[in-house]
Amino acid sequence: MASFSGYLPYAFALIIAIPFLVLLRQFVHSYITLKNQEIRLLSVKSNAENKAHSYERMTLFLERIKPSNIVQKFDKGLAVHEFIFLTEKTINEEFEYNSSQQLYITKSSWKNIVDSKNALIDLLHKTYNGLNGNADLEEFKTIFIMNYMEGDDYIAVTIEDLRREILIIT
Repeated sequence: MASFSGYLPYAFALIIAIPFLVLLRQFVHSYITLKNQEIRLLSVKSNAENKAHSYERMTLFLERIKPSNIVQKFDKGLAVHEFIFLTEKTINEEFEYNSSQQLYITKSSWKNIVDSKNALIDLLHKTYNGLNGNADLEEFKTIFIMNYMEGDDYIAVTIEDLRREILIIT
């Protein structure tokens, strides 16, 4: 019996320590679980912010390439072919600058944006070819805007699609 009494303090310490260690383990496990949830939540929030920013940038791009905004960009003393060249160059440069946004935008929206850009450039060339080079810059701009207005307003439709998608995302 004397040998058992020597171990009594250790047994008592073990009885006290086991529940404490179990509670400590549960606390650490709960803490790690909460931190993982917080990281996931921040990741989702960050991704939604990236998507919203992408939709904003592409909407701004589409607003900038609207014919009513394009015709005001360059000097009035340019020849028509110079205006077309500079306009096409500006549109393509801005598009290339924003092309990384396709990572956050749906495929159908990105396709609509590309189609709008290409349709506008085609309209520039078709308007120029339709005039056979017989118009000055102001006449060209007027006819260009009229041709755009007579057709489908594909830029406004694309912007509206982007607006609907961003409402779904956020």
